[in-house]
Amino acid sequence: MMAPFDQLGESGFADLVAAFYRRVRTDDIIGKLYPPDDWEGAEERLRDFLIYRFGGSQKYIEQRGHPRLRMRHFPFQIGVAERDRWMELMRAALAEVQVPSPAREELDAFFAQTADFMRNAD
Repeated sequence: MMAPFDQLGESGFADLVAAFYRRVRTDDIIGKLYPPDDWEGAEERLRDFLIYRFGGSQKYIEQRGHPRLRMRHFPFQIGVAERDRWMELMRAALAEVQVPSPAREELDAFFAQTADFMRNAD
């Protein structure tokens, strides 16, 4: 099976993450979880992580080391509402940039599993 990175490339992941963060910036549930002065940094970290995770550049690992996602997200209260909204916004971004199959399904499954794993509150 073709890796999502082979289908999207760096530019496709950049487009996906940009579409996601355009939604997050104005979102009343998860937007407030992001530092208002670090939108570009947040976007860069997610973009680089996804590129690394799905078969592209190792830049994320070289700059930040092991992802340690739960530890990095622990300071933020992430419950069912936050998880569900994160997924809603990411699925809208997947649709907007028209991520093709099978990458779309693989990314959606990864996002759903990871979003649930990030939960640290009811």
